[in-house]
Amino acid sequence: MAASSPAPHGSFVVDLAQLSADDLATVGGKAANLGELIRAGFDVPPGFCVTTEAYRRAVRGSAVESGTITDAAAARTAVLEAPFPYEVARAVRDAYDRLEPGAGAVAVRSSATAEDLPGASFAGQQDSYLNVAGVDDVLDAVHRCWASLWTDRAVAYRTAQGIDGAGVALAVVVQRMVDADSAGVLFTADPVTGRRRQAVLDAARGLGEAVVSGSVDPDHFIIDTATGRILDRRPRGEGDQPASITDAQVRALAALGDRVERAFGSPQDIEWAIDGDEHAWLTQSRPVTTLFPVPVRDTRLPAGETRVYFCVSLAQGLHRPITPMGVAAFRVIGSGFLDLIGRRPAQISDGPGAFAIGGDRIFLDATPVVRSAVGREIFPRALDVMEARSAVVVRGLFDDPRFSVLPRSRRRFARGFLHLAARIRLPLLLGQAFFSPAAAQRRVQRLAAEVRARDLPAGGDIPTRVDGVVDLLFRTMPLAPRSLPGAVVGFGMLGLAGRLLRGSTQPGDLQTVLRSVPDNVTTQMDLELWDVAVRARRDAESAAALRTRDAEDLADAYLAGALPAVLQRAMANFLARYGHRAVAEIDLGMPRWAEDPAHLFGVLSGYLRLDTDAATPAQHFAAGARDAEAMIDTLVGRARERSRLRAAAVEFSLRRARALVGMREMPKFLMIIAMRRARAELVAIGVELAAAGRVADPADVFFLDFDDTKRAAAGADMRATVRERRDRYDAELRRRHVPRMLLSDGTEPEAVGAASAADQPGALRGTPASAGTVTAPARVILDPVGARLEPGEILVAPSTDPGWTPLFLTAGGLVMEMGGANSHGAVVAREYGIPAVVGVPHATETITTGVDVTVDGASGVVTVPLSEA
Repeated sequence: MAASSPAPHGSFVVDLAQLSADDLATVGGKAANLGELIRAGFDVPPGFCVTTEAYRRAVRGSAVESGTITDAAAARTAVLEAPFPYEVARAVRDAYDRLEPGAGAVAVRSSATAEDLPGASFAGQQDSYLNVAGVDDVLDAVHRCWASLWTDRAVAYRTAQGIDGAGVALAVVVQRMVDADSAGVLFTADPVTGRRRQAVLDAARGLGEAVVSGSVDPDHFIIDTATGRILDRRPRGEGDQPASITDAQVRALAALGDRVERAFGSPQDIEWAIDGDEHAWLTQSRPVTTLFPVPVRDTRLPAGETRVYFCVSLAQGLHRPITPMGVAAFRVIGSGFLDLIGRRPAQISDGPGAFAIGGDRIFLDATPVVRSAVGREIFPRALDVMEARSAVVVRGLFDDPRFSVLPRSRRRFARGFLHLAARIRLPLLLGQAFFSPAAAQRRVQRLAAEVRARDLPAGGDIPTRVDGVVDLLFRTMPLAPRSLPGAVVGFGMLGLAGRLLRGSTQPGDLQTVLRSVPDNVTTQMDLELWDVAVRARRDAESAAALRTRDAEDLADAYLAGALPAVLQRAMANFLARYGHRAVAEIDLGMPRWAEDPAHLFGVLSGYLRLDTDAATPAQHFAAGARDAEAMIDTLVGRARERSRLRAAAVEFSLRRARALVGMREMPKFLMIIAMRRARAELVAIGVELAAAGRVADPADVFFLDFDDTKRAAAGADMRATVRERRDRYDAELRRRHVPRMLLSDGTEPEAVGAASAADQPGALRGTPASAGTVTAPARVILDPVGARLEPGEILVAPSTDPGWTPLFLTAGGLVMEMGGANSHGAVVAREYGIPAVVGVPHATETITTGVDVTVDGASGVVTVPLSEA
């Protein structure tokens, strides 16, 4: 095809060789990427692009012109019935005649403006047509490609990706067909395990469309890109029939893919074809959008050294991304911990050097722990309690020679531990908890009062106030570990009782002992919210408001002081005690309930749907306490059969456990109290920055970090920075899968060593968390804000934090992808007496809302219909 000059604005056809990523809005993702391949010197079949301007001309005056039509079938009909614009047809004819003077075969493929993008591939959502010959057939194929912008699958995909249909248009690529001997798909990173520089190649004879569509069983290869070694080879030919490509071609394609990845700067999904002259052509390249970003550390590491990253966000029950200011706060808190162990960083705001950020989540470089003899003893055992699936993954790394134990690792651990023990007076605190749980509880309450009393310096310029926020968070961190020894003793006593009772317990017995434990601040909060519902139900005006008005309206009315008097007063009292809490509360960027109580009003409305004759959460809690006491008596009786001394030791241990484990929530609770004051100061700073035009909205301050905020105060315009970060954050909100652990080469260990299927079909296996069995409809909830959980439904969630727990009061059961037997969600589920299984891989993807599932909290099995599993 003869080269043409760059297309002016309003052109309907442009040569692929003239295109680049800058032309995305005009030619769509596929065509723009092909143009970039050509510019980078790769061999791409010649062709041209029918631009989005042509599509818009074609649909002008039709029902789809605005892009807001919701009926996909009607939209397709409207496009197909619209006449093909004469001037567009003439431009396509001329371009086709230049490309194929003899009316040769071409491929006609859709190229949407929301396609082949870094965050959304749109793979296969619009139509393509191969071996199209003759201009009339080309025009017909272009017309049908336009209509495919409105297929049911394309509309559903746009909706799932949060892409506004009003801004979407379609271009069409027309390329000379490659007379392919073989063709297929090449991923430059393993799409299953995530490992970078490990190419995965599928190949078949003839056209690559058969591989893409799944209509053939292709030859499959896995290649180490760095060495060219073929790691896995699975030819699909029958009998002695050779594979569709040779090993030499496999290596050459892997090397070609590596060059393409380097040109684009990220792993690529490439379609290729080899012609009869054994020449390789690239027919498409797009980003692999399903890979989780490899976490990035601030400090440099030795080249070629593989690291182990542990997702702190998930361990804290947070599946969603964290705002930049939330990450900045985590760094300061991490510096506070390092100070406790005698390793204070030079710059407090930098945080621990082991922090790494990936997908706007916080990871910890756990390589020193995995390579430490002490770390191997402590880390997986802690995870057994808090996040059992991660414990399995960690132990699976111990046999990897890359993570062998380093010498002198015990000495380094001992120094840090002894420094921590001295700073917080650990022996004294452990002894106090053991001998007097009441004294330990009073001490923890004094710590909470101390945090509440801490304030920020009044007045000052913005940089001074930012420094005050940093100092508040840093100074609060040392108080949090001082509240933990009581819970440590409690769990230790529970473990001791388990050892004394070895051979005398049934699954779920010790869990029952921990039902409805006292002094758990989260349980107390939930029960007090239930009391708000009780008061509202007794008042006709308040009950009517909760039943008829939506949560946002109720929240606005509360903030304006305009709710019915009973409901207004009850919520004010509740928020005076718990207004510092929130969903995803460990993220400083998330609004506290005192700022936006809409979630709470949604929960209260759900409480009022509970049948008036049903047992109340308070009654469930009291029944749980009675069950726990009865179980203690039962277990003591079993121990007495062996000796009176053993029985006395068991009773003492179990009662100490019940008296102390409720304090496990306090370290986080103390930090959240401090975060509310820090957030209030930052909100005020955001108002000032927005008034000065440095950010567009006061809330934008949470998409800066502390240093950014100081720069904005000095005059820097941060609006573009905020827009970029918000776009990335919004994209991450849609991510369904976040790895528990990730290696620095991109490998997700859990995907490599995935556990075998459960014992029976339809069974999902996790960690037993709260005994009991229930069968009920499932409700999959990814974000509790605005979620509707009907009484008795089984809550299926990726993870939970205290902001989720009001939903537990009326749930029939709980299934979580994250967590262990003593993770937050498991503890609260036991206290409310609802069956729960945690650590169930891919539960939110496998289980569908509305499907009846059975949760067996004692065995750790969730049974779903075979059609779902």
